[in-house]
Amino acid sequence: MGSITNSQELAKNDIEKQSMQVEQNLDEVEIAVDYSKRAQWLRAAVLGANDGLLSTSSLMMGIGAVKQDAKAMILTGIAGLVAGACSMAIGEFVSVYSQYDIEMSQMKRQNNSSTHELEEKKKNLPSPLQAAAASAFAFAIGAIVPLLAAAFVKNYHIRLGIVVTAVSFALLVFGGLGAYLGNAPLLKSSLRVLIGGWLSMGITFGLTKLVGVTGLYG
Repeated sequence: MGSITNSQELAKNDIEKQSMQVEQNLDEVEIAVDYSKRAQWLRAAVLGANDGLLSTSSLMMGIGAVKQDAKAMILTGIAGLVAGACSMAIGEFVSVYSQYDIEMSQMKRQNNSSTHELEEKKKNLPSPLQAAAASAFAFAIGAIVPLLAAAFVKNYHIRLGIVVTAVSFALLVFGGLGAYLGNAPLLKSSLRVLIGGWLSMGITFGLTKLVGVTGLYG
C-alpha cells in the first residue's frame, strides 16, 4: 500500500514538474515573440531615418549644385523633411490600416472567439496612427542631420563638405544599426549603405549641375 502511495506521489510530482516546464517554455516563447516585434519596429525606424537622411541630403546637394545660397539649400532641406515625413506617415497609415482591416475581417469570419478574446486580439494588432507617427518621426530624425550640418556654415564649398561628411557618418551609423537588428554582416552592410548614399548624392548633384550648365534651368 505504501509503495502505491509513493508511486502516486512521484507521478504527481512529475506532472507538476512537466506543467511548470511547459509554463516556463510558453513564457520564453512570449518573450522571444515580444523581442522579435520590438526588433522589427526598431529596424523599420532605422530604415525610415535612413530614408530621411538620404533623400533630404540628396535634395540639398542637388540645389547646392546650382545655387550657392545657404538659405536656398536649407529651405530645400526643410521642404524635403516636411514632404517626406508626410509621405511616410500617410503611406504607413494606409498600409497598416489595410492590414488591420484584413486581420479584423479574418477574426470575424472565424467567429470562434468570445467578445473578450476579440478585444484582446485587437489590442495586439498594430495601431495605424502609431505606425504613421513613428514613420514620420523616424524620417524627420534622419532629415535633420544634413540640415543641422548646413545651417551654420556660410562658405559654399565648406558647407557642401560638411554636409557630405555628416551624412556619411550618419549613413554608417544607420547602416550598422540596421545590420545589427537584421543579423546581417555589420561592416559589409554599413559600407553598402554608405556607398549607396554617396551614389545618390553624387548623381543628384551631377545631374542637377548638368541641367544648370545646359541652360534648361532658368
